[in-house]
Amino acid sequence: MIAAQAGIDMERFLIVRLSAMGDVIHALPAVQVLRDAFPNAMIGWLIEERWTELLCAPGAPRRGPRSSGRPLVDWVHVVRLNGWRKSLLQMPTIEQIARVWNDVRSVRYQVALDLQGAIRSAVLARWSGAPVIYGARQTRESPATLLYTRQEIARGAHVIEQNVCLAQLLTGGRLPPGPVEFPRDLEAEQRIQQRLDEAGVREFAIMNPGAGWGAKRWPAERYGEVARALGRCGLQSVVNYGPGEDRLARDAETASRGVAKALALSITELIALTRRAKLFIGGDTGPLHLASAMQVPVVAIFGPTDPARNGPYGTRGVVLRNPASPTSHARRAQPDEGMLEISVDAVLDAARRLLLTSSEAAYG
Repeated sequence: MIAAQAGIDMERFLIVRLSAMGDVIHALPAVQVLRDAFPNAMIGWLIEERWTELLCAPGAPRRGPRSSGRPLVDWVHVVRLNGWRKSLLQMPTIEQIARVWNDVRSVRYQVALDLQGAIRSAVLARWSGAPVIYGARQTRESPATLLYTRQEIARGAHVIEQNVCLAQLLTGGRLPPGPVEFPRDLEAEQRIQQRLDEAGVREFAIMNPGAGWGAKRWPAERYGEVARALGRCGLQSVVNYGPGEDRLARDAETASRGVAKALALSITELIALTRRAKLFIGGDTGPLHLASAMQVPVVAIFGPTDPARNGPYGTRGVVLRNPASPTSHARRAQPDEGMLEISVDAVLDAARRLLLTSSEAAYG
């Protein structure tokens, strides 16, 4: 156990996982392991501003006693690296950086756990002042390991398993993580319910045609066809879309012939919507991993990325992937050719099987 070898009491942990949505969600079970093992520990998280709603609801304080608005960590330390780089020598930026770093160092964290494995995250972990900088031996950017004081092999096929393995080495135990709790915002919950009521949507599936780059996107029109078919079975659909995905949402909505309703949502609103969903259909992207973490059944449509490492985890799901799809993280704009071979019928069959299983479980 690292605590015994380092000769420290485990009371103050800093998690460094800056982005992005799916990666932050994949880190949550590891932090839950720490919380379960050390329920009274001070746990802080260093994160990019864009993703803070995964840890803390808007309006909830970012530090202090935990609550339904910030259920997992005690302090959310927010960085704005992209914005800071553009104005690094300007006084407002210098003051913001100084304020964040004063806050981080004031906690006197004993262990900084880098779950990003990048040079920038390792540097920030070092700057925290924690005496133990802990990370995986094999990282995305190998120079990051030079900044760690302690490296361990992160075992497991799935990235969640790898993160949990690192946390378990810190705790000295092998207990699995408990269920992850996401922030709950009363206003967002009421707002989403009102929007669903106004649209006449009751039991529904979430369709998510967007993804980080084109090669991971199944055609938006096919989501509309799936929504239309599910509608004939009595299940409505909501098309989720984020910034820059308006066209995808419109194409899916149009192809559904009015059956699907497109909603532009904040992260907090998406959390509230996902709590109410019967099913999620989408590719390898943050909303898929959110649904999986919230134990919503998922149909995961994969192309160039490896579902063994990044697929749905901890929920009932069906992964569809053509064997012809090469494993690659190249950010190609064009859809993966193997992914295009996945038919609407294949997605519908997977959806119906999951819905049948859910129905059988409900009436057990």
